[in-house]
Order: sequence, then C-alpha cells, then structure tokens
Amino acid sequence: MGFSKGRRQHRRQPSWLRIATTSNSPYLGGPSEQSPWSSTQYTFAAAEASAFEDMASPSTIDEIGYAKKNDSWIEEGPANTVKSDPTFATSGLDKYYRPVDGYEGMHRYDPDFEWEPEEERRVVRKIDKRICAWVCVMFFALQLDRGNIAQALSDNMLDDLGLSTNDYNYGQTIFYVSFLLAELPSQLVSKWMGPDNWIPIQMVSWSFIASMQAFITGRKSFFLTRCLLGALEGGFIPEQVLYLSYWYTSSEMPTRLSWFWVSSKATDISSAFIAYVLLRLRGFFGVAGWQWLFFLEGLLTGAIGVFSWYYLPSGPTQTASAFRGEDGWFTARQEKIMVNRVLRDDPSKGDMHNRQPITPAMLWECLADWHMWPLYLLGLTAFVPQYPMTAYLTLQLRSIGFDTFDTNLLVVPPMCLYVIQLLFWTWLSEKINERFLLATVGQLWSFPLLLGLIALPLAAPAGLRYMLIALLVGFPYVHAILVAITSRNAGTVRTRTVASALYNMCVQADNIIGSNIYRDDDKPLYLHGNKVLIFFCIFNVLLFVGTKFFYVTINRRREAKWNAMSHDEKEIYLATTRDKGNKRLDFRFAH
Repeated sequence: MGFSKGRRQHRRQPSWLRIATTSNSPYLGGPSEQSPWSSTQYTFAAAEASAFEDMASPSTIDEIGYAKKNDSWIEEGPANTVKSDPTFATSGLDKYYRPVDGYEGMHRYDPDFEWEPEEERRVVRKIDKRICAWVCVMFFALQLDRGNIAQALSDNMLDDLGLSTNDYNYGQTIFYVSFLLAELPSQLVSKWMGPDNWIPIQMVSWSFIASMQAFITGRKSFFLTRCLLGALEGGFIPEQVLYLSYWYTSSEMPTRLSWFWVSSKATDISSAFIAYVLLRLRGFFGVAGWQWLFFLEGLLTGAIGVFSWYYLPSGPTQTASAFRGEDGWFTARQEKIMVNRVLRDDPSKGDMHNRQPITPAMLWECLADWHMWPLYLLGLTAFVPQYPMTAYLTLQLRSIGFDTFDTNLLVVPPMCLYVIQLLFWTWLSEKINERFLLATVGQLWSFPLLLGLIALPLAAPAGLRYMLIALLVGFPYVHAILVAITSRNAGTVRTRTVASALYNMCVQADNIIGSNIYRDDDKPLYLHGNKVLIFFCIFNVLLFVGTKFFYVTINRRREAKWNAMSHDEKEIYLATTRDKGNKRLDFRFAH
C-alpha cells in the first residue's frame, strides 16, 4: 500500500480513517455503497493523547482522494466526493498516531513520506522472497517432524512396538496437550526475546527429540517423546504469525498465511515421497524403516534451525548483519516504505517494541477480551469433522487393502486438492470481502462425504472408498482466513500476541477432540465416529453464522453511536478516551 497511480502523489490514507471506497476492499464500501461497518477492521482514528504507549499511531492526512483495493490502485476522485466522517479527514491529529518512542522502526517513521505503488510492489516482492519464503521453509520443518508419524504408522510401527490404536490415540493426545500448553508461554518468550532468536532455538531443540524417536522401545518411551516434541514445538505457529505481521499489511496477511499452510501440505506431499525412499531402508543395520525416517528427518530440521539463527532479521529495519550483509537487504527508502505502509494500514503495530515483553497485567487484559472469544470457539471445533480421517489416512488406506508404498503415494492426491482449495478459498475471501459465511464451505463440503462413508458397505470397492476419503481429506481449509482475522481483530500488538497463541491453542484442542473420535471398537468403518463428525458439521455452520452476526451487530451499534456524535464530541473522544484497541468506539471488526 502506498500511493495511487496518476501524476499526483498523495499521502496514503490509513485504513482506519477510510469510510468508503471501491468494492471488495476490506475497509471501505464500494459502488454498491456497502455500509461503513461491512467487514471493516478500523475506523481507528486516534488514541489517548496522554498514553502513547497504549496505542498505535500512523498519521492523519489532509486529502483522502485515493485508496487501495487489495493489490490494485483506484483513483477515488476529489476529497470532497468521498463519503467520510470529517473527523477522519481533519489535519492536526498527527500526535495521536505516532508510534511509541521505543518502536524499532521509529527512525524510519514519517507521516509525510510519499512513495509510488510500483516501489511498494517491488518491496513486497522482496519481502516475499526474503521473509515469507523462509518462514514457509521453517514451517516445512515443523510439519515434517510432527507429521512423519503418519508415514511411520504405514511401516508397522505400532506392531513393532506392541502398541494398539488406542495407544496411538493417547500418544497423539499427549502430543497435542503438550503442544497446547506450551503455546502461550512460548509466545510470551518469543515476544520478549524476539521471534528471530526464539524460533531457531525451538527448532534445534525439537529436532533433537524428533531424531531420538528412532530409539523408542515401547509405550512409555513413545509417550515421553510425544510429550517433549509437543512441548518444544508449541508456540511456533503463532510466533510466525506475529513475525509476519511486522512485515505485511492486514490485506496481505491472508494470502501469505495461505502459502504458510500450503508449505504444511507440501511437506505432507514431499514427505510421502521421502518416506517411500527411507522406509525401504528397513533392515539396514538391523533398523526398521520408521526408525530411519525419524532419525534422518530430525537431522534435516536441526540443520534448518541452525541456518535460521543466522538468517532471520528481527524486523524490517534490522536486516544488516555479518551474515546478511553490512548494508542489509533494503535501502533506507525501502525501509521507510515498509515501516510507514504497515503503520498506516494498522496503527497497533507501532504500540510496542518487537522485543518488549507482555506484562502480567497486559496478559490478563488480553485473556479477558471477550470480543475475541468467538474466534477461539471456532478454532476449537471448526476442523474436527476432517481431522480424524486426515490423522488416520494411512491406516485407513492400509485397512482397505493398499500396501505400505502404495499407501504413501495415495496420500498425494488429496493433499494436492487440499492445497488448491486452501489457496482458492483464501483468495476468494479477500476478493469478495467475506470471511465467516464463506468459511462454512468446509462444513458443507464434508457433510455429504461423511454421509457417504456411513452409507458405504464394508464390501464396497476400495477405489470408491478411497475417493470419498480423498475428497474429505482435501476439504476447503479456511484456517488461514481465521488466523488472519484473529490478527486483524486483535487491535493491539499485545492482544495480537496473546490472541494468536490462544486461537492456536484452541486449534490444538480441536485436534485432541478429533484424535479421540475414531476408536478401536468402532473399526473398520467408524460408523459411530462419522455420525459424531456430522454433528460437528451442523454445529460449525451455526457457529460461523452466529459469529458473523456477533461482529456485524457490534459494528452497527458502534457506528450508530459514532454518527450520533457531533464533530466536537468526536474530537473530545479521540483526545481523551481510555479505550484501547478493539474496545474503541472507532474500531470496526472484520467479518
């Protein structure tokens, strides 16, 4: 985001100051004259003048004739033709939007700075290559070590260790409980140390445990390694989300997060081929194939972690180092573009230093933010209908007659479908500016497939059963949409830090629920389990619709109050309010 096409240059308007724009923008109405509260993040105008440390802060602007629609630039026309509240177009409020003095990019902050759209596009492409691409590589490493147990199962790991399906369920539950409990503490450590320091430490630590899984001998050692692996991996995902938010605007985040989770499924696809090779080492030095798998893939993750220690910069203005080059990756002008475009998009990103810890008081305030609770509830149940079949995919394929190597190759088609759907639905959500209603597609997709699996007799052709399973595993995954909207609706860095962790904790609890639905006494068709999953599909549709209604209602009430205020009353509110983040009267929730 920067300045629009045309001969004139205008200072780009902060998203929370915009009231109307062209269609599909997440911040403004379009030609159809959407209501000001339609899927809007901010009308965020200003914060308490005496408490800069509690608010975020880009500048106001004198002209609002230009706005950005996603990645294209649209000329809006003269300022007096744009539907907007005069308060948001009034100059002289710059002091309300300044970042805190300790903000790491303060030396590049300039409310009068101007740049061309093409300059910004070049900067974003550079960020994509330097930052987003490597974040995806690190996520590849995470998924490799936490997901390779699926390939190990196809090599008779349970039989070798004398474990049952229920033991596997308990092990996965232990893993996810450990992962869940470590999420928030790990995120708080990351906020204190910086993700660029903490993430590599995590990676090297869990890679050691991942390799040690090659030496487990039974139930106790299996449970122990699952516990340690979950505890060391916990927090990694919200840490990456917070780290990416330093670099990208709110409208750019969903697409980058979709690629983030594409790398997860790319791991599942590539690990199937890796497993096809490594599992053939069974018997080499008297070691089982699944042991080679754990050991060698753990070593690979450790190498990625060591490299990440030297590679990751702490922020957009801190890329210079002996490893990355004395001059860093960006010019001074590019750094100014990065800092100012992010702050003008979301003022909350300037309210803390990226190494500033969350205090206990801040933590409690974030935990008590009831406006975020519907998102946590969605994380708790949204993916239950698809998780059991995904977790049991290799066991299901073995049970219907496919051998070890065919099973690992047959995992690839549903994962490819999953990737396509992830990218498409994430893109569409921003394109049509709709999130919660669109997110019901995953439930509507899964419902008839689960009915089909229930109706399918035991003697049904293996190919038909595989088709239903593959379609269920390749469902429309809307996780990137929900993670992005959690970040957008947080309103402050501290809330974003905590909310990202809490949401992901709920997702891990979702996995715990899902991992205990298919039981030994329900094999091989899992009829009872699939009926439970159908119930979750219905419940989730109602929950998505209810969450949409919740945020729309709040936005409408705030809009009515805001419009009922006189200009002077709005000025007084902006100058004196003690409301913070998403509690402010001029904050609008995305939905």
